[in-house]
Amino acid sequence: QVQLVESGGGLVQAGGSLRLSCAASGDTFSNYAMGWFRRAPGKEREFVAATSQSGDDTPYADSVKGRFTISRDNYKRTVYLQMNSLKPDDTAVYYCAAKLLLTTTRDIRYNYWGQGTQVTVSS
Repeated sequence: QVQLVESGGGLVQAGGSLRLSCAASGDTFSNYAMGWFRRAPGKEREFVAATSQSGDDTPYADSVKGRFTISRDNYKRTVYLQMNSLKPDDTAVYYCAAKLLLTTTRDIRYNYWGQGTQVTVSS
């Protein structure tokens, strides 16, 4: 099992940047593919980005491609989401998630979830 704690959310103006972090504890971090998801008010949870165990496979949602970058540091047991050129539509609670082995964009495949961190982008 892994326990996940997100941080780095906050309020930012449109066009600004934030970096989210997700620190993992418990099982061997490098065994897990990691994902970032978000849920905006009144909307379903949606995929944002994911990274394979080694970081060499990093799929992104079309809505964030070119603006967001996912990365991981297996020594620090942390996954990051660098968010640039933020838009009001990026406002949501952002969650990190973990699953063993293969990367996927499907949230139902992830077994472990953090508590979420709020990102608010003002226009």
